[in-house]
Amino acid sequence: MSGRDGLRLAGLLLLSAALAAIELLYLPLRFDGYLLPMLWRGFPLPITAVVAALTLPALVSRAGNISPRLAIAGSPLWIWLLCVLVSALPGPGGDIVLVGDWRALLLLACGALPGAVALGGVLGRQAKRP
Repeated sequence: MSGRDGLRLAGLLLLSAALAAIELLYLPLRFDGYLLPMLWRGFPLPITAVVAALTLPALVSRAGNISPRLAIAGSPLWIWLLCVLVSALPGPGGDIVLVGDWRALLLLACGALPGAVALGGVLGRQAKRP
């Protein structure tokens, strides 16, 4: 891997961590009249799960273009999972960033499953090469 590829991979990993942070912070978004209009008694809108489902496979595919090895192609997925799982631990004041309900499971499923499928595609393309 060349120096330019290393910089591209570092940028992908930084983007993966930043997307995880944004997705975690906007996961509790609700139709409650503050940021979004008041609709149906403030039901939740976990739009960040959709963002995770669209962006994580693209990051894994881009990392797979740098190198089809598992450690490099899957590194955006591993960084994203690490950020999400660390946010489930209580901080110094006892606060937890990850919402403790169905939205957290939806975020994990919509981020990790498409990312893992994209990683399988990268590894499958590598196996087909002679």
